[in-house]
Amino acid sequence: MLQQFWADLTFLHWRVDAAVVAPLLPPGIVPDIFDGSSWVGLIPFRMVGSAFFGGPAVPYFGTFTEVNVRLYGVDEFGRRGVVFASLEASRLAAVVAARAVFGLPYFWASADFGSEGQEYRYASKRIGGGGPSTRIVSRASGVRVVDDPLADFLTARWRLFVGRGGKTAVQANRHGAWPLVRAELVELDDALLAAAGLPGIADRAPDSVLFSPGVLTQFSGARPITAPERGRFWLPGAVARPGNIVGDTGLEPMTSSV
Repeated sequence: MLQQFWADLTFLHWRVDAAVVAPLLPPGIVPDIFDGSSWVGLIPFRMVGSAFFGGPAVPYFGTFTEVNVRLYGVDEFGRRGVVFASLEASRLAAVVAARAVFGLPYFWASADFGSEGQEYRYASKRIGGGGPSTRIVSRASGVRVVDDPLADFLTARWRLFVGRGGKTAVQANRHGAWPLVRAELVELDDALLAAAGLPGIADRAPDSVLFSPGVLTQFSGARPITAPERGRFWLPGAVARPGNIVGDTGLEPMTSSV
């Protein structure tokens, strides 16, 4: 249904108590846990060349800067996915469409991106009513991330859970292998986390900082959560190997690793 290239991503992640995350998740979704903690991500990037139903990339409106706050949840069948607490985008048309079609909590923002060498700068301010803003500066290293269980947990996600009208839907997704490197946070002045219901998180250093030049992503339409197909059921406690489908998503990875 939808194809996009996500470019120049900085992944900032913090440990957070599951009890803090639980009230922010849609019905039927519980916090996903890694190393005793749930996690919250603040992820700025460039959305490039959005295209619908296999058509050509949408000019202008399909390319913009985005910053999202995301959480990690598990459905009743043990399948892991992402839950977006908020998404800032610099194209009003994209915000309206995403809210109407997918039920995602997009907000129109004045968002910009810039880079110099291995330093990447992102800035966003929500438009209207003195909305929250963020400023992020990261610096990518040349150290590749390989066979890192935490990085897999934070990036190898094959579905998106969306709460809408008191119910929860799921969207499947697929993408190629994330080319990840270690990065450092140079500057952070953020109010998006607090606005999403997570005060105080941005006051401490993130527990994980990664950078990726990007991947091509594809999404299905939203559908109700149903039991996995027989033979594809994921048992809670099992390790989700990179590139493997965890339960029934409806889409397969583009490559054998993520």
